[in-house]
Amino acid sequence: MCGIVGMVGRGHVNQDIYDALLLLQHRGQDATGIATAESSGVMHIARNKAMVREAFRTRDMRSLLGNVGLGHVRYATKGTASSEEELQPFYVNAPYGITLIHNGNLTNTRELTADMARRDRRHLNSSSDTELLLNVLASELQETTSPVDLEPERIFQAVERTQKRIEGAYAVVAVIAGYGLLAFRDPFGIRPLILGRRSHDDGSDEWVVASESLVLENGDYEIVREVAPGEAVFITNDGELFSKQCADDAILAPCSFEYVYLARPDSVMNGQSIYESRLRMGEKLAKTIAKHIPEGEIDVVMPIPDSSRPAAMEVARVLGIEYREGFYKNRYVGRTFIMPGQETRKKSVRQKLNAMSSEFKGKKVLLIDDSIVRGTTSQQIIQMARDAGAISVTFASAAPPVRYPHVYGINMPTAEELIAHDRTIPEIGEVLGCDHIVFQEIDDLRDAIIEGCAAGGVKLDDVEMSCFDGRYITGTVTDEYLEWVAATQTS
Repeated sequence: MCGIVGMVGRGHVNQDIYDALLLLQHRGQDATGIATAESSGVMHIARNKAMVREAFRTRDMRSLLGNVGLGHVRYATKGTASSEEELQPFYVNAPYGITLIHNGNLTNTRELTADMARRDRRHLNSSSDTELLLNVLASELQETTSPVDLEPERIFQAVERTQKRIEGAYAVVAVIAGYGLLAFRDPFGIRPLILGRRSHDDGSDEWVVASESLVLENGDYEIVREVAPGEAVFITNDGELFSKQCADDAILAPCSFEYVYLARPDSVMNGQSIYESRLRMGEKLAKTIAKHIPEGEIDVVMPIPDSSRPAAMEVARVLGIEYREGFYKNRYVGRTFIMPGQETRKKSVRQKLNAMSSEFKGKKVLLIDDSIVRGTTSQQIIQMARDAGAISVTFASAAPPVRYPHVYGINMPTAEELIAHDRTIPEIGEVLGCDHIVFQEIDDLRDAIIEGCAAGGVKLDDVEMSCFDGRYITGTVTDEYLEWVAATQTS
């Protein structure tokens, strides 16, 4: 999972992109990059293996000139997290000069890599699927346009051809030197992308596309709409917008993990407040807890900060049990789920959280987390609660058991890494070391997301829940592919 943003402004967009990346930092902490383009076509790129505040120096920002640009925060799902060659944005000089960023994951990289050598005759310098995607798009632009006819319709033809070649999940932003900004989304709408506009009295418009709506709200942009599944949007250097549906039979089936964990609670996706969606998850989880945990087994409800807080508050309200904050979070340690490497995650848990003994001592505690993936963090948190004096620890997840690999842009590539794989729920509780364990029901999570979006006026065709139910919505993920991913995965 990554965070992406693209802007077309009236003046230099470097500072606005930087500010947007700070807001999207929760979506990726491995690396970051910014690219801008001047109206003459000159491009400028700065990227670094660091978080946003540490990555860009004053000299970098001064060099990022231009009224069109894009930015990226990286959370590695393909390739090697430590590789300099895998940092986004990627750039090719032909045709026109294109720089591109991408959130998601392509699932036919083997076929595309073979095509690059045999069909497209293009060289790849990394194992990144973003570089693959850029070269496919560049090749199709080469076929559909010429130096004198880069019209929106020709660009959309290239996107159509690109979408027919690539499989998986993707939200893409690209800058075409001297022309403008292109954005498009996969035909299932798995990865998010939202469009905003800032209008001025003289009739001119500035535009932004971003992974989450909070970027728009913070920058005083009007939310225009979500970029539709399979749609492409092209905005010229002068701020003129064109759009076209480029995919046949597109459906809206967003990733459930956006609502569970990844998106910030102050964002809105597909008409639904992320905060409200987590309250709904808590309400449904409370009813499941009431079915399985005997009355009197819980004295207090506590969240694992921060993303589980809305669900925990709602669980406490529905069950009529006191809500307390028992863990203090060090906000200067990154999110452990998206840290590269299992050893890094293990070491950071106790640095990230501290259990306050006054809240745990002598109590039967119900801990609520947003999800349980590998179980590393959960095991340590449960032990911390016991060490702080809890009589018993019941652990509940606002998401169902994560039993299957996620191949659409979240780092859950192998089933063997997942604590719920090939284990019953009681067995999971035994491994974690808790007295009782409860998970959200799959149907309840799906209903919470669908109902919330419907309340916001958006009808979902489906919800991408493959890590919970093993159903890969694109229809192109085979057992052989999953075995290949597991065999080639680099932590």
